[in-house]
Amino acid sequence: MRWLVGWSSTAARALGAETAGATGYDGETLRPVGSHLLWGDPDPLWAVGDWRPDEVRVVHADAQNRIAVLGICGASDEELRRGLFTARGGALRHLTAWPGSYTAVVQAGRRITVCGDLAGARPVFHAPWEGGTAYATAALPLADLTEANLDFGHLAALLAAPEVPAALRDTTPYEGVRRVAPGHALVLRAGAREITGYEPVASLAVAAPPADPDRAVDAVRDALVEAVRVRLAAPRHVPGLDPGPVPGMGPAERRAARGMPVPGIGADLSGGPASGTLALLAAGLPGRPGTLLGHGTGAGERLLAVTFNDLAVGGREAELERAGALAANPRLHHVVVTGAEDTLPYADLDGPLTDEPGPSLVTAARHRTRLAAGSADHFTGHGARQVLDAHPARLADLLLDRQRRHLVRPVAALTRADGSVLVPARVYGAARRLSRTPYRTGLEALAERLMRRRFDEPKGAVGASLAALTWARPGPAARWLTGEALAEVSVLLQTGADRAAGGPGQRPGEFRARTVLARHAADLRVLEQAAEVRSQRLHAPFLDNQVVRACRDLPEALRVKPGARAAVLRTVLEGAGVTDLPPGWGTPSHASSAAAARTGLRLAADSLVDLFDTPLLADAGLVEARVVRKALREAAAGEPLPLDGLADLVSLELWLRRLLARRGTCWTGTPARARAVPAGIAPQRGALRAGARPN
Repeated sequence: MRWLVGWSSTAARALGAETAGATGYDGETLRPVGSHLLWGDPDPLWAVGDWRPDEVRVVHADAQNRIAVLGICGASDEELRRGLFTARGGALRHLTAWPGSYTAVVQAGRRITVCGDLAGARPVFHAPWEGGTAYATAALPLADLTEANLDFGHLAALLAAPEVPAALRDTTPYEGVRRVAPGHALVLRAGAREITGYEPVASLAVAAPPADPDRAVDAVRDALVEAVRVRLAAPRHVPGLDPGPVPGMGPAERRAARGMPVPGIGADLSGGPASGTLALLAAGLPGRPGTLLGHGTGAGERLLAVTFNDLAVGGREAELERAGALAANPRLHHVVVTGAEDTLPYADLDGPLTDEPGPSLVTAARHRTRLAAGSADHFTGHGARQVLDAHPARLADLLLDRQRRHLVRPVAALTRADGSVLVPARVYGAARRLSRTPYRTGLEALAERLMRRRFDEPKGAVGASLAALTWARPGPAARWLTGEALAEVSVLLQTGADRAAGGPGQRPGEFRARTVLARHAADLRVLEQAAEVRSQRLHAPFLDNQVVRACRDLPEALRVKPGARAAVLRTVLEGAGVTDLPPGWGTPSHASSAAAARTGLRLAADSLVDLFDTPLLADAGLVEARVVRKALREAAAGEPLPLDGLADLVSLELWLRRLLARRGTCWTGTPARARAVPAGIAPQRGALRAGARPN
């Protein structure tokens, strides 16, 4: 795991060594394990983990003014220097406008600014420490530094309402460690902190002028091409990637023996049109997209395209056929990774401790199998659905903008899927109610649903759309929480409703789309850590700031059309010179993922039941063990239960066990931080809530 950490001390502590010693701070000894110091006292900054040399840049204007950029950033050093001078005047948005995916930290005198991203894939965390503020791009190091306890209110909200900001607020699984919201920056002045937004939000009262669809799609194309290009332009040398000579072994065998990826650039060719679009863009752009000559597959300059063929789940023949047709491109080298029962969800639940919990923990081993066959730099299409598709709540936005005619095509598509003539009236009625419902009322309605345990929702595609036509809805795992946990989240929602009398300042569809994107980006971050392959970088260009901005400018009328995502991506490829796409390209395929989840749950049912024999979640008062065990057995038997809710429960239980089994800390330098952590927790109810610490 790679992260950035630093702190801003108080003005008093910066006066001299005597004050620093009195507070217990010693800049010579207290430091993150495995860190590289970017700049020193009085407000030090470290890069921690296996950052590549080209991923860390520090540009100085003078001794008191400097900027650090970590990640893939398309700005030149001169552009960074100009950005630094502009940021000194308080302007921040330009720091997030360069192509790529990165975190920017600006120090101007005693003022430090740390910019998060728009999606939430590169978050920023902060916590009070020694009279000042510590900040990082990971929450666990700050929890170690401040010796924080677990925040069970946050964990309850994560299960009960994972897409509701009023329930999650700015908290993390660790008490006192806070998260900077997407689209915001953390500003520190001599230890004092301030959260400021850098992205303008459209007013709810004043409708923005309609964007030109062709121009908006062209902007998406330009942003995506630039996002891919900046990664191709990055130096391809990865120190330590080749394990070195081993008698009797070739380069490919040596890498496989060490679990290392093929040098060069690759991409997923299965999983939907988004990943295929990135593969074709990367293969078609000028440069050196593929593996280096003499290494790996012997593919020369070709891009390594990976298709995952799950033999344990059928129904993927059409997708594999399309992937094979795309791989006929002479600049692609196609590799098919075969999956079996041991790659199904829930089959392998061992893995590293991630910074935060996430539902992708149950599928991490499955993704690791696919990624291990990929290249050192691997493109994925994660985030495309969230930034391009229309959330069902956007139908209410169209009504607010008096664009009722644009509801015809999406409603007609739902009618064909359901076959009922009542669908138009039901969908229109739900959209009309949402457009007239204040945000505060939506939060109060969700709080009441949780208290009364009303979790039944309509079934099918139409039912999913109707259920999404609301300001806030319960999470899929909420039905299995205890009454105490639901009451705790309900109180948070009521408090949030009291504070949100004026609403979120956004239309309901736009607001819901942003919360869904933040949830997906957070889980993708967990997946990257859980399925990490040594010396490999996963690239998700659809979550880059510039791509997210371009996608947000797509008009609502274009988004809600059936097949809009595939149409936009097809236009992007046509603009890049790719026109010969196979028949059926862009067809969504969710059935295979759902079938894999159900098959994996059925095969792993016994081990999952054992996992919840004495669960930590029950000790924390969040669930009752017998209730979860019953749900697991019923789901394994084929009962129509929400599988994503069970994935949330299993993932959180796994994360808690890994956290409590952990030894040591992210920091070194004081005897107190080298102490051992208790091996477990007492069996009585509530012991975890009372005493366990995650360090």
